[in-house]
Amino acid sequence: MKRFALTSLSLALLGAAGAAQAQSSVTLYGVIDAGLGYVSNANANSDHLYGMINGNLSGDRWGLKGQEDLGGGLKAIFQLENGFNVGTGQLAKANTEFNRQAFVGLTGDAWGTVTVGRQYDPLVDMVQGITADNYFGSVFATPGDVDNYDNSLRVSNAVKYVSPNFAGFQFEGLYAFSGLAGATGQGQTWAGAATYNNGPLALAAGYFYANNPSAGRPVANADGSIGGWNSTTSDTLFNSPVNVGYQTAHSVAIARAAGQYAFGPVTFGASYSNAQYKNDGNSIFTSKEKYNVGTGFVNFQATPALLLGLGYTYMKASGDTSATYHQASLGADYSLSKRTDLYAVGAYQHASGTQRNADGSTSDAQASIGSYGYESGSSHQELVIVGIRHKF
Repeated sequence: MKRFALTSLSLALLGAAGAAQAQSSVTLYGVIDAGLGYVSNANANSDHLYGMINGNLSGDRWGLKGQEDLGGGLKAIFQLENGFNVGTGQLAKANTEFNRQAFVGLTGDAWGTVTVGRQYDPLVDMVQGITADNYFGSVFATPGDVDNYDNSLRVSNAVKYVSPNFAGFQFEGLYAFSGLAGATGQGQTWAGAATYNNGPLALAAGYFYANNPSAGRPVANADGSIGGWNSTTSDTLFNSPVNVGYQTAHSVAIARAAGQYAFGPVTFGASYSNAQYKNDGNSIFTSKEKYNVGTGFVNFQATPALLLGLGYTYMKASGDTSATYHQASLGADYSLSKRTDLYAVGAYQHASGTQRNADGSTSDAQASIGSYGYESGSSHQELVIVGIRHKF
């Protein structure tokens, strides 16, 4: 990463004139991840796709983060982070410049960190880092990312507290205000998580809840599908055929737990999640949908530069509909330097049972690997990508 001491010009540009240069810093950073890939059954007609598939191990981004030393162990901090598609240059989230993160806050060695703005939720901060997603990204993620395993959503209007590290133990809490006059409980999000890291062992668990305002649900889209996730705090999770039929849910609740253990060059990991989409009178489905997800992975550091990984995901839906998903994933990551690596990843998924569609109907379950959102039109899907990632 490139680190710059603030000059008087950069201070003026940032609106922070008068701050002590020796006690302040700003970092410009980013990730560019581009790959060439193949996807079988990549649309409703089960056509195959060959082309660029980007943001695989890491989402494409650039950002600014900085801090000012206020004395006595207290610092002011900020972070602005933009996500984009390197293939087209388009924003990852339409009409939102800093769509990944945008927050400001205070941090102290003794009491922890408080930040306000658009942020990651505590499960992403504390649980995701010890899952296979941390190493090989979206190809190892939950089918449809129904449990936010691959960080499909961020939380806006949020206040977050992160505790100091107590001999390996740390906890975090978040609350996001809906901003709706007279309806404080409509559209709110809250979450909490805790983690323990001690040598080769890491454990984490957390809970996430997001409420969907009743006003405006359901909404007919131009293509005849039904919209309806209108939260002013949490982004939508309903980006694939796996769970798009539940975007009119009254609420989303996710419980996640994970652990990993490193033994020499080998790291073993496992996780469990339970995601529930609750209905109400404004939903187009009539029973709560539940997804139970179990994952396991093993990584092998074959050489200091080469990491190999194998993962398996089992997901079972119940309640409103019943579908079963099996997904096997493979990955290899070769570091050319500390900043640049080459990778190859692949996955196979099979789906069975029934799922609910965007228009409220039901059909045979479609395979849809990870968080990519390809509508397979089939019960199985294969995906292979080779790419390059550069960090700056």
